[in-house]
Amino acid sequence: MPPSLKPVDPVEALPDPGEAGTLDALVERLRALKRRTGDPSYETITARLNQGRPPSEHARKNTVADCFRPGRRRLNAALVVAVVEVLHPDPGYAERWRQALRVIRGEAQAASQVRVHNRLPDDLPTFTGRTAELDRILPAATGEEPVVVAVEGMAGVGKTQLAVHAGHLLTNHHRFDTVLYVDLRGFHPDPALPPADPAATLDGFLRLLGVPGQSIPYDLQARSAAFQERLATGRALVVLDNAAGTDQIRPLLPDTPGSLTLITSRRGLTALPGAQHVVVDVFDTTDAMQLLAHAAPHTPPGPDPSAAARIAERCGYLPLALEVVTGHMRARPGWTLTDHADRLDERHHNRRLDSGVELALDLTYQDLPADRQRALRLLALHPGPDLDAYAVSALTGGDQPGSDELLRQLHADHLLQQPAPQRYTLHDLVRAHAITRAVDEEPPPQRRAALTRLFDHYLATAAVAMDTLFRAEAARRPRVAAPRVADPSLTQPQAAHAWLDSELPALLAVAGHAAEHGWPGHTTMLSATLYRYLSSGYPFAALTLHQHARQAALSTGDVAAHAGACLGLGVAHLQLGRPAPAAEQLRRAGELYQQAGDPAGQARALANLGIIDQRQGRYREAAEHVRHASQLYRQAADEVGEAASLLTLGAIDQNLDQNESAADHLRQALTLFRRLDYPAGEAAALNSLGLVEGRTGRHTSATENLGRALTLYRQIGNRTGEASVLDSLGTVHTRMGDWEQATTLHRQSLAILDDIGERHGEADARNGLGEAARAAGHLDEAVEHHTAALTTAEALGQRDQQARAHTGLGYTTHDLGDQPRAEHHLTRAVELYTELGMPRADEIRAFLSAQP
Repeated sequence: MPPSLKPVDPVEALPDPGEAGTLDALVERLRALKRRTGDPSYETITARLNQGRPPSEHARKNTVADCFRPGRRRLNAALVVAVVEVLHPDPGYAERWRQALRVIRGEAQAASQVRVHNRLPDDLPTFTGRTAELDRILPAATGEEPVVVAVEGMAGVGKTQLAVHAGHLLTNHHRFDTVLYVDLRGFHPDPALPPADPAATLDGFLRLLGVPGQSIPYDLQARSAAFQERLATGRALVVLDNAAGTDQIRPLLPDTPGSLTLITSRRGLTALPGAQHVVVDVFDTTDAMQLLAHAAPHTPPGPDPSAAARIAERCGYLPLALEVVTGHMRARPGWTLTDHADRLDERHHNRRLDSGVELALDLTYQDLPADRQRALRLLALHPGPDLDAYAVSALTGGDQPGSDELLRQLHADHLLQQPAPQRYTLHDLVRAHAITRAVDEEPPPQRRAALTRLFDHYLATAAVAMDTLFRAEAARRPRVAAPRVADPSLTQPQAAHAWLDSELPALLAVAGHAAEHGWPGHTTMLSATLYRYLSSGYPFAALTLHQHARQAALSTGDVAAHAGACLGLGVAHLQLGRPAPAAEQLRRAGELYQQAGDPAGQARALANLGIIDQRQGRYREAAEHVRHASQLYRQAADEVGEAASLLTLGAIDQNLDQNESAADHLRQALTLFRRLDYPAGEAAALNSLGLVEGRTGRHTSATENLGRALTLYRQIGNRTGEASVLDSLGTVHTRMGDWEQATTLHRQSLAILDDIGERHGEADARNGLGEAARAAGHLDEAVEHHTAALTTAEALGQRDQQARAHTGLGYTTHDLGDQPRAEHHLTRAVELYTELGMPRADEIRAFLSAQP
């Protein structure tokens, strides 16, 4: 019998693999887990691991021991997970290790590239048949319970068209508050695009439902809960196309009464509880003949009255093959059905093609003009989920109008699908056929040249969009040549942001493909170019892109690019509320920037380390980091960084009640931001300055500065900033004695935060409402608001707002005559303020000492 292990003490916290940003950090957590289980020997672990396995699969003790050795560049993920299962046999905990390994090793990155839509793809005008299947699907939407319908069948049988057609029929006759569609890419022929990660799909759905990126949870279960919460008040139609299996779709199923989920899959989803299953087979003869008649109504039968039946039979009655052939038929107006049937028979005989789809695709491809053949071959090389005419121009070397026409023609030939306006993709089977043609007919240098043009296009266009949105930071980004075919609309901020949002899945796919197939420089430059965009609310995508960049930089020995990738990873972890891996990546970035002789980069790493300290209430340590960063920014002549450092120092001084120093820092930051024409920075400086002035009794200047900040934030569409300024104005109006206006402003702030799904700032506004209510003598309301603020602050780990809530509750319950309760809250406020190093503790101590 293998030796037993010490059971894990349930009171102790298990090492969290999700906090590990590197292999070394993961190994350290594995070693900690080993110590938690009584520190068993490697012999014991190996014996337990091999129990029940055939001898050919036995692990060796040395191999197991290697899993615990730091300094590894690779880890056997399956072995590590098996070791975890031995040490702590909880499937959920082992899955957390498996996911952490996938993220660190990059295997989950391609799966995070997924495009979601809040509309259905266009219905097929020639949709034919499927009466029995529709009779089962359509009544499902009439009940009040959530319904799941799984449409199952072989590739090319028309599952997607059936689901989309049913969806259009339902939306025309039933009211759905939300419509969501996603291709889950369950069986994509390109291994670089594996099945979509359900966490990434939920990220996209939540964004479409109005949740800001920074408010989206990182954990899959939490994302699924947030998704259910967003759909809780209405009926939803969710179409999950091309699903790989039940694990991929379970987190995506709405449970709202009256909602309908349509799933398509090549697999039978029998493990999906409660689902209705509609199995789709090839057409029968009648439906196949009807499709031919509808799609090519003006094609005469010719001498053979059975020609249509021959065409259907040769296509194997498969809808995709029939549609491809009808596209060929429409391009031959002088031909009869007999001519087409004879041609299919000839092609089948000469090429010995057995597959209806292969025969139809081969026939259609051979009859395409040379430019369309080449375009189809090159489109299949695109690593992303879909593309537009500009990407086609890059692949083919043509112009944008010509590429638009090529896409239109290939779509008319049923060789392209159009999931959204001006965006095209290939059916898996069409892509597989076209890739084979590309390998056979495009020499490797020409394929590489086409992909190089494509990657150049994405990098150059991303640079144009970033220069439009973040002009003041242009010097921080790599110098990139202008795009060969430019989109003139990207000179406008709204269009630039829309392009980045739309092309993000393609940009991530390009970065991954480029890193793995010989274009590492494109990956690292995309990482550096998109850093600021991704850091404004796209942490999941940031982890993917910067991880690709880190791997690319390691492969080339590019120290500066490696530093930039670590910086991006650190900021992404910070936004996801993971301070330990964030600090680890940022410290590594600082070391690498120092090696590369880049003081501005080193300063950015230090400044973000300061933000970690600030968020955890270590204000003095934060100030040290930021001051050091400011010196480096000055040395590098990076005025944007210098202004940001001054802004952060002002905020820290403000937290410590050092008002004059705060105002001095903020005025310097304001001057710099104005000279740099950086409106977001100017608004942030005015907001903080207005708060400081309000605190020191300069109410007129405070309201003027806050009013200017509010105007700037509204002009640039920054609703988070707008909510923050409204809250600041509310605080100032309370100090001015205008409690009614203060209450209105705080409520407006909360309304915006609720609308955009932003929780940061909620405790501030609720505390503000409590202070206004107490000042107005509405003591019960004040207790209610401060209690809500305390709950929110505790959930978010905001110790300064916890202290503020306890202070408000203490003073208000004192006014109500509840002295024990008042003493409890005020004592807790003193403890928190003392831990934070904030002098407000002295004021409260004095109040407590004066009590009888």
